[in-house]
This record gives sequence, structure tokens and C-alpha cells, in this order.
Amino acid sequence: MTQEVKVHPLVSPWGRFGLYSFFLDAPEPAIVDTGITTSPAEGMAPALEALGRRIEDVRWILLTHGHIDHLGGAHALWELTGRRAQVVIHEADADLLRSRRTHVDSYLDVRQPYLHDPEGEAKQVGMAGQAISGEMEPTVLVRGGETLSLGGGVSVSVHHIPGHTAGSVAYEVVGQRDVFVGDAVQAHGAANGFPGYEDPAAYRASLEHLRDQVAPNRLFLGHPYRGADGEPYEIGLDRDRARQALQQSLELEARIADATRRALQDGLQETESVYSPFEAVAEELGYTGDPSLEPSPFFTTLDGYRRRFTAGR
Repeated sequence: MTQEVKVHPLVSPWGRFGLYSFFLDAPEPAIVDTGITTSPAEGMAPALEALGRRIEDVRWILLTHGHIDHLGGAHALWELTGRRAQVVIHEADADLLRSRRTHVDSYLDVRQPYLHDPEGEAKQVGMAGQAISGEMEPTVLVRGGETLSLGGGVSVSVHHIPGHTAGSVAYEVVGQRDVFVGDAVQAHGAANGFPGYEDPAAYRASLEHLRDQVAPNRLFLGHPYRGADGEPYEIGLDRDRARQALQQSLELEARIADATRRALQDGLQETESVYSPFEAVAEELGYTGDPSLEPSPFFTTLDGYRRRFTAGR
């Protein structure tokens, strides 16, 4: 790397917590994650103008994973660049960019069996239609291990860090070790108070990889995730705070795994509790949040353990 790349947070409101995107002020400028449909025009464009930059000049759209609040604005942003920007996503999450219906089907497979919401599918269809600006084919598919050139000797390396989703990736500015992980580091969750990930074993392995191999100088999270004290982490964690967030994420994952293993061994019970059939897990962990609030990380995560333990992994 021949020059320092300045990183500018671009914050968009959404639901109970904000969305974080990041502008990399490189010779070929990049934006990491795109928020929802309205984020590029209403949030990013004026923020970049205030920095003396133009959204039309963005040449890379780097998606950390395929959830609505991270890729929803991708098509709109791509249009604002005159369709000149490269849109990058991991191949395992690419269908979430290609099709709104994939998001709905994921909800029906993972969360609806626990939430029992008769209007759940219709709500998901409506959300996908409103928050995703357009279906599109990615221009660059990655698998992890690639290096992307942003011009002028600036490059970004891609790390595959599955767990939150199958195609979650981290982007690292080479030479600076600024690392952007989206939602792959959950700590104690955001406003929902519970960490969300689809594959517990992959999530843990990715956290260990980030801590021990990538070792960020600065770590950029996709939302205001919270530490054990309930306070949101700042935007852009220094080396020590990054390691703390990773360690806290690992420690909480171990606690959830132990509680869920015991509950599964005792046999899950359908009850009147909103946490059913994982009421015992919520009680052991002291979790009192509302698990019905979408995207319902409580049920997403515990379904992942249920599938893992049922499969004997």
C-alpha cells in the first residue's frame, strides 16, 4: 500500500438500531455495505458531498453478507454510480442479492416454525419489497482469499468468515489492517440483546480466525453491537477493544452452546412461553428480550444449535 486510506462511517437509521456503512477514500473509492433502499440517496450521497466526494465516483460496492439491511441499497447505489461500480459478494450469499424471495424462504425455513405468525410470510414479502432496492446479478463473486485492487497501490483482501451467514466475509485494507466484518462479530447483540448467527460452529471458528490470524488494528462492526455491560461499542474499535469484542463474542457463544446442549439433552418442551421450545435456555442465560422482534436472533441462533446437535456435529 502506497497511501493511507481514510475510512468514513456512513450511518443510516433503520428499525431499533442504526446501519453502518463505510466509505473507503481510495483512488477507486469503495463503500462497504449499503443499508436499505433509501440509504444511498438519502444518507450516503449528502454525507459524501459534505466530505467533498461524489457518490457517482464510487467504483466498488463491497457487501459483507446478504442480509436485507446490508445489501438492500446495493442496486440503488449501483444505479447512482452509473452502473459503473463493481458489486462484490460471497458466492454463498449471492442468491440473496439476486432474489428477494430467497429472504422470504429463509424466514420460513428458520424462524417462522418458532414464531407461528400467520402473517409472517406476507410481512417478509413486504419488507423485502420495501427495503431491497432491486434484484441484481453481482459483478464479482468471491470465496475468500482474493485481493481486490482499489487503484494507486491500495488493495483489500477478502476473508471468508461464515457463521452469521454462510457467505459472510471480512474486507481488510492491506497494510492498515482496518477490517470490516458486517455482522460476523455479534458480541452481546445489538438492541435485541442477543447475538444472531446461523451456524454456531462456523461462527466460533470465524471469531477465532479474526482474533488469532487477522488481528485487526481497527475493527468496524455493522451495527452498534453491545459489550457485556450493555453499552454499544464505538464505531471503529482499536486493537485492544477489537480483541475484547472478539473475546466477549466467543465467551457468550460458549455459554449459549452449553445451555442449549443441556436443554436438548433434557428434551425440548413446547410451552406457552414466547421462548418456546427454548424457554430453559432463555432462563439459564437470563435473556428477557422479545424474541418475536425481527430478525429474531434468538430463534435464528438456537435453531442453528438445534440443527447442529441433531446432526451430531
